[in-house]
Amino acid sequence: MNKMAPQRTGSTNGSARLCSLRRAVLAAVAGLALAAGPAAAADEGKAAMLFPGSINDQSWNAVGYQGLVKLKAAGWDTAYSENVQSADEVEALRDYAKRGFDLVIGHTGRFLSAAERVGGEFPKTTFIVGSGSGGAGKNVASVDFDNTQFGYLMGVLAAKLSKTGKIGSVNGLEGLPNVYSQIGAYRQGARSVNPKIEVKVIYIKDMEDAAAAKEAALSLADWGADFISGKLNAAQAGIIQAAKERNIYCNGRSTDQTAIAPTNVATNIVEKWDEMYAAAAVEAKAGKLGGKYELYGLDTPGSTGASLKYSPDSAFNPAIPPAIVADVEALEKTFAAGGLKIKVVKEDGHGGL
Repeated sequence: MNKMAPQRTGSTNGSARLCSLRRAVLAAVAGLALAAGPAAAADEGKAAMLFPGSINDQSWNAVGYQGLVKLKAAGWDTAYSENVQSADEVEALRDYAKRGFDLVIGHTGRFLSAAERVGGEFPKTTFIVGSGSGGAGKNVASVDFDNTQFGYLMGVLAAKLSKTGKIGSVNGLEGLPNVYSQIGAYRQGARSVNPKIEVKVIYIKDMEDAAAAKEAALSLADWGADFISGKLNAAQAGIIQAAKERNIYCNGRSTDQTAIAPTNVATNIVEKWDEMYAAAAVEAKAGKLGGKYELYGLDTPGSTGASLKYSPDSAFNPAIPPAIVADVEALEKTFAAGGLKIKVVKEDGHGGL
């Protein structure tokens, strides 16, 4: 792995909607976790995960790492690589496959093309792309939560809290399907509350660049936005820091981020990658995952894919009026009952107004 010198690698020691199938998968995951032990590792196989950033970022990569921890607890022999650069994705995936790993997970949608390129070379290895948008052949699949549902919820919350009639969003990876899905739904949700609301979107180049995210968020606040959302990795902290300085609302991506600005974080979109990866691993072992795009949401059994959390014990900032909380919770129930389907196209996630 000559190209992998900048990365840190190590082990994790110590650390198509088929409803009936998903129920079985989640039950199997629970059973594996309970039965986990040293002898189970050889039975489950070897799983590796590749991250675009640091597993200590308190955001995207940290949450994904919990999925690998869960696989370890279920008996998989695990390994990982951090800070995998775009130019190294193909060789990093190929290296783990050559080393006999049964399951290789790329924890970001930008691993999809690399997985599709390498997949045909290693038919006995299953490649999973977290937040990908498709699958290929018999051994490449994507797993994600329903970004449209949670983007819509955030848009409704933002519009109901906004006093200026202006809200914003800071993001990276412009054009990636799950990114424009969340942004487009954010716009739709806000306009369902206030058709005249202004929603301004800024894209930055690096999902890990908190300084750039903060600068973009401050510019939105200066424009008049009083709620700023976003879909970033470590850079999400920059949005929260800007919201704290301007005393406006924002959202985070993990409950750890609430501590950055408890007064300003309205809630966090907490992604359940541990559940999604554990379920995908069971399907992969059973030979039922390849070529699929598994999407989890409030209306799917077993796992909702994500949830809104302010703290482990509360979904929303206690300062948010109860009537607004009730409205958002009612909307969650509507999604869960299948009563609302959100459709977005790439243009819905455009930058600017």
